[in-house]
Amino acid sequence: MSIQASLRCTPKHLLAVAALVTLAGCASTPPPSSQLATAQQAVNSADTARSAEFAPLELRTAREKLLQAEQANLAEEYDRARYLAEQAEWDARVAERKAQAEKARRGLESAQQGTRELREESLRRAQ
Repeated sequence: MSIQASLRCTPKHLLAVAALVTLAGCASTPPPSSQLATAQQAVNSADTARSAEFAPLELRTAREKLLQAEQANLAEEYDRARYLAEQAEWDARVAERKAQAEKARRGLESAQQGTRELREESLRRAQ
């Protein structure tokens, strides 16, 4: 085979190799099953922390992103699904922390109010 003949075959071979590489790249991205499960657990944990009451916007955002991640997963858009699942997880964690902080703040206020009432009562008894 002459050099000219091998050069004429090269574009076809390059095209075939490029197609195989592209297909291999698509096939190598696995479904983000663990990320979806982790995101679902984070949303459930945020629900348990009463985030709907104390951080409704963050919780709603987490749920929406989780739903979008599940839809992307069904459409086999695994990279997008993974990204959205990770975002949903972090939004849920923010919602949970915000709810925990608000509950702690309210607990502190309640304790301070109780301390004030006890102080006032003890001052009344002292008089």
